Amino acid sequence: MATPLTAARLVAALKAEGCAVHEVGGWRTNNRNHKGPWGPVHGVMIHHTVTGPGTAVVELIYHGHSALPGPLATGCITKDGVVHLTGNGRANHAGGGDGDVLNAVIGESYGTYPPATQEHDGSAGAVDGNARFYGWECENKGDGKDPWPSVQYIAIVKATAAICRAHGWGPKSAIGHLEWSDWKVDPRGFDMADFRRDVADALALPAGLWEGEDPMPQYVNLGVSKGYRLAPGAWDSVEFTTEWADETGDHATGGSVFARGPARFSGSVSLHIDGLPAGAVVQARMSEYQGDQHRADHPIHEIVGTGGGTFAVVPLTKRLPSGRSMRIRLLNQAAVPVTVASAVLTVLVWKES
Repeated sequence: MATPLTAARLVAALKAEGCAVHEVGGWRTNNRNHKGPWGPVHGVMIHHTVTGPGTAVVELIYHGHSALPGPLATGCITKDGVVHLTGNGRANHAGGGDGDVLNAVIGESYGTYPPATQEHDGSAGAVDGNARFYGWECENKGDGKDPWPSVQYIAIVKATAAICRAHGWGPKSAIGHLEWSDWKVDPRGFDMADFRRDVADALALPAGLWEGEDPMPQYVNLGVSKGYRLAPGAWDSVEFTTEWADETGDHATGGSVFARGPARFSGSVSLHIDGLPAGAVVQARMSEYQGDQHRADHPIHEIVGTGGGTFAVVPLTKRLPSGRSMRIRLLNQAAVPVTVASAVLTVLVWKES
């Protein structure tokens, strides 16, 4: 149980933690305190905004909308990592939730996750979360595909750690909206147990020293849907026609590009080549492009034929600068055409700002 931070203390705590803070005009008196109590406070709740590019998202969180007046959170954390303070007091963000979850947060008495919520806004056993939680609305479409830039994710961790540190709370005072209400799914795109571990790491250091781990990698899994002929004597880009996962959004349908800079990536491509004579070679390499212009090649990996089906796993690890894209190219050095029966690419991509 804690008395809410004053506006000045909240700003000081955020800045001490290393957050970039923007005070939206009028935020210090923008609240819903006339509708009910604000405090005692027990934790911080994380949300996604369900907004896309071009939305005046900070204004939305400050003012709200016709069905739900603002403020809609203590602050809005945008994709550039700025913490925009939008409310000082009670805000329309949490709604009703589960009292068992609240008790577990107050006692920080749960394991990896709080007890499963059984309540939501308006249900018979719901308790008022707007009175008890600070709220961060975090800019994201909430579709599970919209990425969380590392600068934004780090800001969410730091802003949460700032409040927890100011109150003397641990990381289990931070929960997601989906852990409070069984109607909600936010934040979608990262796991709250992992998030709490990052908050714990931040709190284990003096304020302002935590700079995050490597940003969360994004998963890319592409393939070739059917075999194709590879003639001798010319470098040819692998066109990935099957897309199982493309969290980065870097692969155009049926295209050859699997990563775009600035980024780092690590993974492999598994190749199955039919008709490659024993001892004959197909070379594989990564090649950088700028638009459609070939700019640079990386070391060659040689795939030596076995006389039947030939299989190889080619490692893919590199840092890619801004403006460049990466493809995989093959060169058939045999005297006869061969068939690329399958190609399956699996990489983790760390986007850089």
